[in-house]
Amino acid sequence: MMQAVRQSDNCFHMPISRRTFLAGSAATIPLAAGLGPPNIPVGLELYSVRAELLKDTLSTVKSVAKMGYQVVEFYAPYFNWSIEYAKQVRGELDDAGIVCHSTHNNAQSFTPEGLKRAAELNQILGSEYVVMASTGLVDNLDGWERLCDQLNQVVETLKPLGLRSGYHNHETEFTPIAGKRPMEIIAAKTPKDFTLQLDVGTCVAAKSDPVAWIEANPGRIRSIHCKDWAPGKDKGYRVLFGEGVSPWRKIFAAAESTGGVEYYLIEQEGSRFPELEAAKRCLDTWHEMRG
Repeated sequence: MMQAVRQSDNCFHMPISRRTFLAGSAATIPLAAGLGPPNIPVGLELYSVRAELLKDTLSTVKSVAKMGYQVVEFYAPYFNWSIEYAKQVRGELDDAGIVCHSTHNNAQSFTPEGLKRAAELNQILGSEYVVMASTGLVDNLDGWERLCDQLNQVVETLKPLGLRSGYHNHETEFTPIAGKRPMEIIAAKTPKDFTLQLDVGTCVAAKSDPVAWIEANPGRIRSIHCKDWAPGKDKGYRVLFGEGVSPWRKIFAAAESTGGVEYYLIEQEGSRFPELEAAKRCLDTWHEMRG
């Protein structure tokens, strides 16, 4: 049975040994050599600063922009904003010189009425992608195929509104059911313009190869959650971006040469630092990596 997925908002299955993980991550800094100009914008998945966001959304957006982030992605609570407040948030984005390219949504955004509301809010925010990040419980292959039918209907509903859709993976989607990984079904049963938003940390935690997944799905990895992961007590998703075992050099190269990445989103589920400090440290590491 599919594990519960947090509301914020799992690759071509190739098991990877811990040695391979560490070898892939050993050369992360410096990274810029060989990748060309770092002209893909970097943003923050705002689940990373969720406590700050709930206290004061506008101030948090301003703080994130001052750090140097170029993009933000709002997660599920945005769905409960009033139209008036969404316009206020858009004004703050414009004033701060930062943009919202996508939103992270759970199941309520994909009901018939919910999709109308999500579409209106995304249009106000200037977002292009309404991304599904929580599916509820799916426990067999037929269930995943039915989900794809729903996703295809979403694509057709959003298209006339100038919006697109996508799916955000978790570990569950890379856990085989009867020898088949749900993420493979999603990739096969949705159209080429449907985004496969790659969460690197959960892909790596599931012992799948994110580079192989990107290369197997050219042009469909339009956004990437740069969340890291490492084995061990008190590590997991709590390590900062760049501290884990993800092969970032190879990921960025594949994303930019094959995946069709349009923007990156740093995501931090928790760490040993306060939220805003962690976000700043992650961005500093990004610049060290990318130049």
